[in-house]
Amino acid sequence: MDDDADTREFIAFLLEQYGANVTAVASANEALAALSQSLPDILLSDIGMPEVDGCMFMRQLRTLPAAEQGGQIRAMPTAVNYALTAYAGEINAKQVLAAGFDKHLAKPVEPAELVDAIANLIAE
Repeated sequence: MDDDADTREFIAFLLEQYGANVTAVASANEALAALSQSLPDILLSDIGMPEVDGCMFMRQLRTLPAAEQGGQIRAMPTAVNYALTAYAGEINAKQVLAAGFDKHLAKPVEPAELVDAIANLIAE
């Protein structure tokens, strides 16, 4: 989930090159609608989103029943900005983990680093 179309399309393209089936969405509402159709193995979310940010979305997702609606999906946020910002700091990493994410990566993230982080999350 990322409101920036270029980022969303690039990450989808990258992951598809590694054989992933990707459903890319632009908002929390779109993500919830997609989750009602199919539950992914991994969820990637931008944190700085309009209306419902990534942490609010994750807290909402974690209240849903585990198997039927995605309450236990493994999740990894990406920070909001392409520059180092407060979103990339330790305090913000703790906030996203407390919201229910499993891992935290700050943008810009190297493609290989993102793929490795996802592979490691799946392996856990």
